[in-house]
Amino acid sequence: MTSSGDHRSMPVPDGLDGMRLDQALARLFGLSRTVAATVIEAGDASLDGAPRAKSDRVTGGSWLEVTLPAPPAPPTADPTPVDGLTVVYADDALVVVDKPVGVAAHPSPGWNGPTVIGGLAAMGHRVSTSGAAERQGVVHRLDAGTTGLMVVAKSERAYTLLKRAFKEREVTKGYHALVQGHPDPLRGTVDAPIDRHPSSDWRFAVVAGGKASVTHYDTIEAFRAASLLDIELETGRTHQIRVHMSALRHPCVGDSMYGADPTISARLGLTRQWLHARRLGFAHPDDGRAVEFTSPYPADLAHALDIVRAES
Repeated sequence: MTSSGDHRSMPVPDGLDGMRLDQALARLFGLSRTVAATVIEAGDASLDGAPRAKSDRVTGGSWLEVTLPAPPAPPTADPTPVDGLTVVYADDALVVVDKPVGVAAHPSPGWNGPTVIGGLAAMGHRVSTSGAAERQGVVHRLDAGTTGLMVVAKSERAYTLLKRAFKEREVTKGYHALVQGHPDPLRGTVDAPIDRHPSSDWRFAVVAGGKASVTHYDTIEAFRAASLLDIELETGRTHQIRVHMSALRHPCVGDSMYGADPTISARLGLTRQWLHARRLGFAHPDDGRAVEFTSPYPADLAHALDIVRAES
């Protein structure tokens, strides 16, 4: 044996009797035939204490010893410090962050800006390797222009359980949104399917046959020309709150993509939608205890809200 990888010793299962050695290794350990052949050629596989060729046949019950190659290191986001990214809570299973504006959850085609995953890597947080390579550990997302709370899985168990909790709607996702006008009724539910906008790749819309999408809202405070809403999501579609509020003819203040009045945005100094992921609650994947986190408004949203209050 010449390598220092993962060493295994076992009897050859009877079901592999008569199989080529490279084939048997591939079947036993989930290797490709090429990798299995490389292991054998390096002298890292023996039967009953003797090195064998890849074409040698194995016998059920003979003693197999093999040193498997170390798995390749998983790709990770470039560790890039992110201004304003705050860790609210962290343990071995997960990390909860307060995401600033202008930061995406993870790298994606066409996005060259900062990401939560890159920021966490720069802080020394090693996240779960589950999920697609560019978004490992990410169990839910916030738009780059939406601030607030996000949880990222660090352990593989946490990834699996949190992903399932989001899918089964067992996570509390509470947002505050400042919308134009006054929704009628002041408290209600929008149950309308969402899919890509029929004429625009980068926008979404209420579309017949789209994905089921449910948004609950309640008015916290009504102003002269706007309302501060508390919103809870049952589902988590891309741009869900922005699309549903726009469909009600009460777009988020500052949300030019979904029909907000640009003169109001300018008066309030807003360059993005007034939408903040305020609360996040879930059962901790390690022991099931209920955990909940709250995030204060960032400076730009707080300033805009102060102006709206003063005008009212």
